[in-house]
Amino acid sequence: MGGKIEAYLDCVSPYSYFALLFLLRNSDILKSHGVEIDFIPVFLGGIMVGSENTPPWKNQNKAKYSTYDSKRAQKYFGVNFETPPFFPILSLLPQRAITFIKSSYPQSKFEDTFCDLWKAMWENHDDLSKPKKMIDLLSKRFEPDDVKKIMEGANKPEIKQELNEKTKQALDSGAFGCPWFEVTNTNGKKEPFFGSDRFHFMFDFLGLPWQDIAIKEKPNL
Repeated sequence: MGGKIEAYLDCVSPYSYFALLFLLRNSDILKSHGVEIDFIPVFLGGIMVGSENTPPWKNQNKAKYSTYDSKRAQKYFGVNFETPPFFPILSLLPQRAITFIKSSYPQSKFEDTFCDLWKAMWENHDDLSKPKKMIDLLSKRFEPDDVKKIMEGANKPEIKQELNEKTKQALDSGAFGCPWFEVTNTNGKKEPFFGSDRFHFMFDFLGLPWQDIAIKEKPNL
């Protein structure tokens, strides 16, 4: 029992948001079982190109199905939003900014701000590819000097390279979308998982106790 979950996420992906929320809500109990979680910002556009995958909105049947699947997932994970009118955006700026925050601020600050990216874009429809919108978001959680530091840090060559390397790391492990996970159990065995609906397989791989979905018996009236 125990191990590590490496979660590769991009704020342009609503299913990454579902995965982030689920893992954060269960982080304490996962920690009690000896499971470490590492949230890793990546650039989904690079993963899609590198894996030669087709985004759902470019496939008529996928796009039609996703309208149903998204609402079902939102209900399950406890959120409610509509696709922003500017979707899909180029997520490089927010993903570079959160990469810098991860390397420069406490874990809790990083996790809270990572959640802020999805809330701003998906719930408030703020286009975070625009620097002004990104500054407005950061100003709610950081002091002005820190906001300036983060915005400058997001454009540093080493941060751009870090995001590129993490994206390549995900690709090299087999990623074709987000959320993508690399999970290592206590025996040192590592396996990949994809999507926000594979946690039961993940927990089984980690040797964690979990409850399966079951249909309840019809009560006798």
